[in-house]
Amino acid sequence: MSATVQPPESVTWRVHIDRSMWVGGVRSLMLQALHPLAMWGVWQNSTFQEDPFGRLQRTADFVGTATFGAPAELDALAARVRGIHRSLRILNHDTGKRERLDQPELLLWVHCAEVYSYLEVARRSGLPLTPAMADRYLDEQRRTATYVGLHAEDVPGSVAEMEDYFAAMRPVLRVTEEAAATVRFLLWPTLPPELRFLSAGKPGYFPFGALCYYALPDWARRMYGTLPEVPRPAVTAALRSFRTALSTVPERVHDRAFAKPTRAMLDGARQRLAAEGYDLARGLYGLRDPRRWPVPA
Repeated sequence: MSATVQPPESVTWRVHIDRSMWVGGVRSLMLQALHPLAMWGVWQNSTFQEDPFGRLQRTADFVGTATFGAPAELDALAARVRGIHRSLRILNHDTGKRERLDQPELLLWVHCAEVYSYLEVARRSGLPLTPAMADRYLDEQRRTATYVGLHAEDVPGSVAEMEDYFAAMRPVLRVTEEAAATVRFLLWPTLPPELRFLSAGKPGYFPFGALCYYALPDWARRMYGTLPEVPRPAVTAALRSFRTALSTVPERVHDRAFAKPTRAMLDGARQRLAAEGYDLARGLYGLRDPRRWPVPA
C-alpha cells in the first residue's frame, strides 16, 4: 500500500502539487457560486464573508489530505466533513423550504466545479498533460468524491463526461446577489484580524483575484459581467507567468501559506515517502520527476 492516498505516480499528484492550484482554488469558488442552492449553503452556514482565507485553507487541507495524506488521515477527515454536512440545512429562497446541505446534486456540483477548475487551470498554465492524463485525473478524482458521500459511478470520470455535465447544468445556474457579492469579495477580500498587517499590500491581491476571474469559462464570465473582457491569449500568458514565478518559491516557504494541520500532514507525507524509498532531496514538488521514485524490485 502507498504511503499516501495518491502516490507520486498518479496524475492527481502532478496536478495537486502544482503551484497553479492557487488560481484553480479561487476560480472554483467563483464557479461554485453560480449554483444558487450551493451558494446559499455557503452563505448561510459559514463565516466565508469574514474569513475567506479560512475556507480556502480548509479546502486546501481536504484536497491535500486526499492527495498526500495517509489513508487513515483521510478517513478521519472525510468522516468529520460528512458529519458536518449531514447536520446543516439550507433555506431555499426560491421555495421558502429548508433543505439538506448534503444532497447529492450539490455535492456533485461542488466536486465537479472544484476538480475541473484545478485541471483546466493547470493545463492552461503550462502543466504538460496529455488528453489521456487529463481523463485519468478525473477518473482518479471519482475516488475522492466518495469520501464526501457520492458514488463513484455517478461522477464524471473523463473530460468529455465533465463537459457534458457542465452543459447540462447551465440552465440551473444563475448569478444571485450572494454570488455577485462573493466574486466582488474574492477580488477585494476583507483580511481577517491575524492578517491585518498585510493591509498595505492588499492592492497587490487584486491582480491575482482578477486572474482567477478571467480563468473562468467564457460562459461563466458572461453571466457575472463583473470585469471587462480581455483577450484570451493575455490571460493564458498571465497564468503561465504566475505558475512560473510561484514555482521558484522554495517548498518550505510555500508551505507557510497553509494552516498548521496541513503543514503537519505534508511533513508526515515526506517521512512516509522517504521510508518507502522515494528521493525527497527536492521535496514533494520534486517527486513529479519519475527518476526520484523507487526502482521496482
